[in-house]
Amino acid sequence: MLYVDDILLASNDIALLHETKSSLPKNFEIKDLGDASFVIGFQIQRDRTCRILGSSQNAYINKVLDRYAMKNCSPGDTLVTKGDGLTLLQYSKNDIHKEQMKDIPYVIAVESLMYAQVCTHSDVAYVVGKLDRYLCNFETDHWKTAKKVM
Repeated sequence: MLYVDDILLASNDIALLHETKSSLPKNFEIKDLGDASFVIGFQIQRDRTCRILGSSQNAYINKVLDRYAMKNCSPGDTLVTKGDGLTLLQYSKNDIHKEQMKDIPYVIAVESLMYAQVCTHSDVAYVVGKLDRYLCNFETDHWKTAKKVM
């Protein structure tokens, strides 16, 4: 895995791993930081005795919760059933509520959830997809309203 100027090497072929690792300094200036425990927002979890390698985004999730003042929220299951959906009729057309909502970066919050969903939390994919489609409709409706005013 390569990210800007960081590289993470992993392989089930130890000989290939050592060969790759020894060839890099011939072409690049490198600094070996040893076993990785954290890379691009992922905590790497390994149990060598059980031969398990995993990743976690707990630090990322906590950062997102902190950003949206939800650090002290209580986790729990929220059931979503087939047919549940969000429509434009569900968002408030009340001017006071709209004024309160305008400074909340819903799109960025949903994008933060999308990043977590794609990387480690596929369990929220359905709900994040629903929210994304709702926001697309919301933004479109908002734009239509703004064009009428212009």
